[in-house]
Amino acid sequence: MSIFMGKGGIMSWLSKLWKRDRKNEPGQRLGRVEDYFAKVGVIALRLEKPLAVGDRVCIKGHTTDFSQPVKSIQIDHESVERARRGASVGIKVKKKCRRGDRLFKLPD
Repeated sequence: MSIFMGKGGIMSWLSKLWKRDRKNEPGQRLGRVEDYFAKVGVIALRLEKPLAVGDRVCIKGHTTDFSQPVKSIQIDHESVERARRGASVGIKVKKKCRRGDRLFKLPD
């Protein structure tokens, strides 16, 4: 048995730490910001869960922490009302975001 596996191994400790971190999330996780376009104020990400215009989202990161309603979603430069899981989308945001920031869907 190695130190990485087993009852008291490093992997079990990291697993507990990761789960504890996820308990503090403000809502359902939608994905991570892949890119931020400052001139137009848009984030690009691949969705882990479906999203619709009007849903309230929270964006959290090292220096980012704000929430807002989704006012527009684009897929391949076409405006859509809803996006499915796995879609690469652009979402207009009101504040600066950074690559790696996490996006959450807040409960209604």
